[in-house]
Amino acid sequence: MAKTIKKLSPEAGRTDIEGLRAFDADALAKCAADAAQPWWRRRACAQALAGRVPERRVPRLIACIQDTGDVSEVRIALLGLLADRPELLPWLRHEDRQQDGAYGMAEAVLGARGALGDLTAAGALATLAFNPWRHRRETGEEGLDALAARYGFEAVLAELDGARPEDRSTGVRLRHHAGEDVTDALADPDRAVAYRAQEFQTDPERLRGYLAGAPTEEAKLWALYALHRLTDDTAETRRRYEELGRPRVEVAGLDEELRAAIVHEYGQWAEERTDPRWRIEAVCTQPPASDPAERLQRAMAALTAAGLAPKPPVSCGEDNRQGDGTYHVIGYGPSDSKVFISTLGRFVADHDDDPDVRLALESAGFRWIDHAVGSIQVTDLGVYYFGSRDPLDVHTLLFYWQD
Repeated sequence: MAKTIKKLSPEAGRTDIEGLRAFDADALAKCAADAAQPWWRRRACAQALAGRVPERRVPRLIACIQDTGDVSEVRIALLGLLADRPELLPWLRHEDRQQDGAYGMAEAVLGARGALGDLTAAGALATLAFNPWRHRRETGEEGLDALAARYGFEAVLAELDGARPEDRSTGVRLRHHAGEDVTDALADPDRAVAYRAQEFQTDPERLRGYLAGAPTEEAKLWALYALHRLTDDTAETRRRYEELGRPRVEVAGLDEELRAAIVHEYGQWAEERTDPRWRIEAVCTQPPASDPAERLQRAMAALTAAGLAPKPPVSCGEDNRQGDGTYHVIGYGPSDSKVFISTLGRFVADHDDDPDVRLALESAGFRWIDHAVGSIQVTDLGVYYFGSRDPLDVHTLLFYWQD
């Protein structure tokens, strides 16, 4: 039986992309431009056309790109397919493109401008390349790389303003890829720029030399963090950390038990703008002993002994029906009451501050996290949380859930 486009893409998520790539290009182009077809099939056809777009179909495909009423996923796929067509550039540069609010179109337009050699897009691409979302960042970086390949990285940097951290970040990246040493950027006042600079470090001896004369404490810490990443020599990292005076971010009200639990869960893997003192502290201090399974057994026994009829514990992901995090949930009593048991230590809490539950668990050696302690903001530690990367409070960090 002969294959058809419909048979090769019968429904969303079931596309034989290799089969489509071998299919007749003219038929694919016709399907990609057909608004009566499902958007996911049209997008697949556009993707399968890479490198073999029939010239006679180009005007119709460009019309689809420029149709703001069409589906953005299709428009983006077609724009990627035709990003080498110079006749698109006037439309891409028109100020109306800034008003196109379709999801992903603004980024796709910028990426296409970069691919077509539009140097005036360099600043906007640098902003995009500084975005915390990876897919947006990659689009910005690809556009900047296309400009650098065409004109040279110096020409791209000449379009940027060094007063903006996003432009300095682009400068670090392009200079590195051109073979330049970017160790000096470890002293950048913007932590995201300094983080990018440490990612590009590859020479432990250069970093050791830089440590001796780094202009700021943060620059030294970024150098030490990069050095540890390269050598994995914890003994050296700890020795140098001691020589620096064990600098750390002081948080009012955050005692050592809470601090140890939080820093060893989040310190090394936090967001880019996290203070490097958290990162180095996570490397150089001993993680707390932790046995979540034992704590759950102990909590169940304590609640049972108190006559609270606990239900079997479930993970926070199971309780929320998706995702994962750092606590388990134990329901109890005849209602929907719940108590949270952190996986990070002996920390427990609930929404109602139930005195009977609190007494039972505290008597079993647990630590109740009340509102006063739970509301302490842990500063300069960026942890992703439902689209935000701002500092979180103690309660959220100990009982963290993300879908």
